Amino acid sequence: MKKSAVITAAVLAGLMVLTIAVGTVRTGRMGTAQAAAKGASGVVREGGGAGSGARGQLAPQPIRLASNPQPIPPFLVNDLNGEAISTAAWRGKVVLLNFWATWCGPCRLEIPELIELADRYKDQLQVVGISMDDGEPDEVRAFAKKIGVNYPIIMASREIVRAYGGVPALPTTFVVSPDGGVVQKHVGLAPSYVYEDEARALLKMPVSERVETFEDHGQIFLKNAALATELPGVEMKSLTAEQRKAVLRRLNSEGCDCGCKLTLAQCRVNDTACPRSEELAKKIVDETAAAKPVAAEGTAGSATN
Repeated sequence: MKKSAVITAAVLAGLMVLTIAVGTVRTGRMGTAQAAAKGASGVVREGGGAGSGARGQLAPQPIRLASNPQPIPPFLVNDLNGEAISTAAWRGKVVLLNFWATWCGPCRLEIPELIELADRYKDQLQVVGISMDDGEPDEVRAFAKKIGVNYPIIMASREIVRAYGGVPALPTTFVVSPDGGVVQKHVGLAPSYVYEDEARALLKMPVSERVETFEDHGQIFLKNAALATELPGVEMKSLTAEQRKAVLRRLNSEGCDCGCKLTLAQCRVNDTACPRSEELAKKIVDETAAAKPVAAEGTAGSATN
């Protein structure tokens, strides 16, 4: 796969690595997840639920899982060791699908935590690495062997990347429930306790945080943006119910010309900072608000006649 699709995110992620690395040096034997928490917040979390030694003094965050999970996009491929890897074989387990690359700094930081989770929950949790490297599989295999990866790794294909929504940044991890629904997506480095808490909740095991659900309007799969009744940066409060429907139809049928090749609705969800989709969406809202309802025009015509 080409690096160009993720290079911008990789640069930003590199800055995160620097912050985390500094935090790790300062905290001595602090684990990777603790360093990530400190790098993000300046406060190391302590205590926490079973199996997680990297929590701190931040306010507890709820475990959020999609209420309308889409089925995991299926694939059947061979891993780096020639073993068949099938999504159908994972039923009954929580699955972490981790898109990564050997050249991705945050990915390297995350891998030891994934190794630990794969070992601790080996009968209930399946971690799968999906390498976005351009190099030969042998190079990825050598890297994985050197650092002791204990879970299968496959090479990404255009078909797999497309099925999972393009994967614009690394690392990106999809969380799959035991019944095969994709319930969460994490873009960027996340402390292992986040994955662990979600896995435990899905496995009906005790967790210290409350569990909340949300409707996936493109946060996980962009195709679900068509289900959204609200979109980031699109103000529709002044519109009638029919006008809102008309706006949403246009936003889901007209493409953004910023180069993303997405619909306007998908672009607003995928890149809330995109000025072009925001501008085009506002134009659609203004045009819809200014247009006279067809029913009102017909009524006015009848009255005149």
